[in-house]
Amino acid sequence: MSTLDVTWARAWIKACAEDVANHRVALNELDRAIGDGDHGQNLDRGLSAVTATLAQTPTDTPGEVFRLVATGLMSAVGGAAGPLYGTAFLRAAKAAGTGGLDATGLAQVLAAAVQGIIDRGRAEPGDKTMVDAWLPAADAARTAAQEGADVTQVLNAAAAAAAQGARDTEPWVARKGRASYLGERARGHRDPGAQSSALMLAAAIPASLAGAEESADG
Repeated sequence: MSTLDVTWARAWIKACAEDVANHRVALNELDRAIGDGDHGQNLDRGLSAVTATLAQTPTDTPGEVFRLVATGLMSAVGGAAGPLYGTAFLRAAKAAGTGGLDATGLAQVLAAAVQGIIDRGRAEPGDKTMVDAWLPAADAARTAAQEGADVTQVLNAAAAAAAQGARDTEPWVARKGRASYLGERARGHRDPGAQSSALMLAAAIPASLAGAEESADG
């Protein structure tokens, strides 16, 4: 069966940084409509700092990578995004343990990440936040793993669900964060945190091709 190793984790974070940098302006525009207008800029800065730290820091497992990411995002990303993403990766690090990740382990990591976001942000599904991308992603990953999917299939299921979850936030009224002050005016705008979450989860798919180890059963 295939497992995801530290090579995948490092490639994922690098891909996250590249994709967020490429979409920085678009994320800022989404945030400008219902927030402070700096979500892309803040996340880009944080992920750039994280990748610089990773380049200088040896790591042996995905969990070690996630822990470094958590610390970096908490210190470098302003607003709510830093603590929320940081907590997600901190919980992911704990769930990842000290080895590679098979399909079930990957699903558990995503479930731990979204629970961290919920605990830190006190948000629920439908509040028009990043939870609305992460929770369907975690649910889809769990279902795929239970049905016997491999790690790449689990990541594909998670990314597709996150993308749909981000799109689903567009017609909603926000119930958390700065966007909640807008009331009905928030309708028609996609949540920037949900969109950046979808981008980051999608970035894990090509990274899995570089970091999957094959081992024979038995």
